[in-house]
Amino acid sequence: MRGAAVVGAAILALVVLSFFSLFAGSGNTTAAQVWDVLTGAGDEYSTMIVQARVPRTVVGAVAGAALALSGALIQSITRNPLGDPGYLGVTTGASAGVVVATAILGAGTVSAIGYLAFAVPGALAAVLVVYVLGTRSRSESLVPLVLAGAVVTAVLHALITAIVLSNPTVFDSYRFWVVGSLTGADVGALAVTGPLALAGVVVGLAITGGLNTMALGDEMAASLGVRVPLIRGLGLLAATLLAATATALTGPIAFLGLAVPHIVRSAVGSDMRWQAPASLFAGGALLIGADMLARVIVKPEELMVGIVMAFVGAPFLLLAVRRMGRGQS
Repeated sequence: MRGAAVVGAAILALVVLSFFSLFAGSGNTTAAQVWDVLTGAGDEYSTMIVQARVPRTVVGAVAGAALALSGALIQSITRNPLGDPGYLGVTTGASAGVVVATAILGAGTVSAIGYLAFAVPGALAAVLVVYVLGTRSRSESLVPLVLAGAVVTAVLHALITAIVLSNPTVFDSYRFWVVGSLTGADVGALAVTGPLALAGVVVGLAITGGLNTMALGDEMAASLGVRVPLIRGLGLLAATLLAATATALTGPIAFLGLAVPHIVRSAVGSDMRWQAPASLFAGGALLIGADMLARVIVKPEELMVGIVMAFVGAPFLLLAVRRMGRGQS
């Protein structure tokens, strides 16, 4: 009942924040005006503002949900509470794909939809390299996978830095995308990323039982009939698809994939059958809430949501470190 209550609360928070997101911003609109627009009775000014906010609300919900579930899967697979979508080179691979494509094709030729075509393959390629390097060892330890992720991330960061510093045009284009923002969000992009994100959600939720058993240890899980390599591979694939599509939609957004699983875990425990769906809805709610704050905190200007999430998520990183310290003492 507790897990169901938390999932229900996360769904309710997502619905409520999505509605409030339609009238939070520099434009002066009230809840009544938003309701009139939604029912087809709104004036031209209110309709224009609401129509501009609907895409960023929808994209924010999808991206936040994807990042949060991706973080929950990675933390479960690696058994590391500090795991997040950047852990295995996902966000860095997406960034590298965008930078390389922009450098080759020219900044003016790559549209917002075009970023998707390069960010997703870049993320998938990075994680594939990490997985191949990290699983070459016969050891059942996850340390080689973690080290491979760190190495690939460092190499891709060096590549990105070399390109953007040597090409000012690429730098001007990249510096806005890399912060993470919902400004100019395009619902049409979901036609490209939606199927990939949906596949990640389906796979991620389907293996939660196996992930619970794997928490007992690989040997114990195998003795109980769990196909450990298959579950781990599917989990990494789902996490990669989710994080890659979210990064392609909004740019890299830090801490959300780390913070949300910690919030949910404190409420429902470590049972992935409840933690995964709760993270899914809570992630969408948190990113929408952060975007609302980004729109009003420096009114009439607005901050990028990636900046707000960094300030919101940093305390959860400190909390995770403290918990790890207590567990080792």
